[in-house]
Amino acid sequence: MELEIYNINGEVTGKKVTLNDSIFGIEPNKHVIWLDVKLYLANQRQGTHKSKERNEVVGSTRKLIRQKGGGGARRGDVKSPLLVGGGRVFGPKPRDYGFKLNKKEKALARRSALSLKANNGAIKVVEDFTFEQPKTKNFAELTKKLQLSDKKTLLVLPGQNKNVYLSARNLQNVEIITASDINTYKIMNSANLVLTEESVAVIDNLLKA
Repeated sequence: MELEIYNINGEVTGKKVTLNDSIFGIEPNKHVIWLDVKLYLANQRQGTHKSKERNEVVGSTRKLIRQKGGGGARRGDVKSPLLVGGGRVFGPKPRDYGFKLNKKEKALARRSALSLKANNGAIKVVEDFTFEQPKTKNFAELTKKLQLSDKKTLLVLPGQNKNVYLSARNLQNVEIITASDINTYKIMNSANLVLTEESVAVIDNLLKA
C-alpha cells in the first residue's frame, strides 16, 4: 500500500511511502484486538479495593440474642454480616487484574489494528518535523491544515521530542506516542493515525513478521 506524504502545511509533497503489507495489509483478527485492549485496560486498574471480613472487624464476640424464639434469623456477635457495621461476606480484596497474552498475539493485535486503520483510510504520513519552541498554536495549526482538528488523533513519533509533546499537551483530541510504545488500545482509541516518515520505518522493524 502506498500513501502520499504531507508536509506540516497540509500540502502533498509528491513523495510516497510504501507501507509493509505484512503489517498494514493483513486480515484483521478482531478477537486478538479485543484481548489486547482488555489486557491494557486491566493493567490500568489499581486493584487496591478492600473490605473487612468478619474476622477483621473489631467488636465484641458476645452472642446478642438467643438462638431460637426471637422470630428472626439466627445471628451471633456484632461482627455478623447481617448487622450494620458487621463484616462483609466475600468482599473485594487487593488483586492484579492482568492476565497472560503471548508476544505473538500482542504483535498480531497491533498489526491487525494498523490494518484496520489502513483499510478505513485513517492513516496519514507527514514529513519528519519539529518545533523550535513549545507552542500549542503551532500544533493546532498543524492539525487544522491536515483536516484533523475536530477528530481524535494519535501522532506517532520515531522518538522523544519535547517541543512537539509540550505543544500538543493542552489539546483535548491529540495524543503523542513514540513508535516503540505503540499499542493496540491507543490505535483503536483514535479516529486518525498520523505517522512521520521515520516512525513508519521504526514500526516496520518492530512488527515485521
